[in-house]
Amino acid sequence: MNFVSTRIITGDVARLVAFYEKATGASAAWATEDFAELATATATLAIGSVRTVALFAPGAARPADNRSVIIEFLVDHVDDVHANLSGAGAGADSGVEVVAEPTTMPWGNRSLLVRDPDGNLVNFFTPVTAAAREKYAR
Repeated sequence: MNFVSTRIITGDVARLVAFYEKATGASAAWATEDFAELATATATLAIGSVRTVALFAPGAARPADNRSVIIEFLVDHVDDVHANLSGAGAGADSGVEVVAEPTTMPWGNRSLLVRDPDGNLVNFFTPVTAAAREKYAR
């Protein structure tokens, strides 16, 4: 079995894709106006319109309703991601809410926690201790 992707259901695919493209630097591959994917070397984030849910099971997923999952990205420099998301065009106008400024966690990662425009928690982190760097060695 292979874990392929995580999919976010949204009422505004273009807005959410724009956020993740800015945050990750990855370009989305669009299958239709209702579905796009952002692929990294180790995982894919899929973003689907609420209209796609009806193809599976109507009402099975609701946009902007997550309060239990954190999407995580390993990044080279978390402070650079923070600056990018806090810069011109970011903040309230872009739907980016900084939940926790970059902080070094007890387990050795420097983390930035934000909410995407739909309110999903996103953790960008950089390993900063030797043990954390070893765990995520590429």
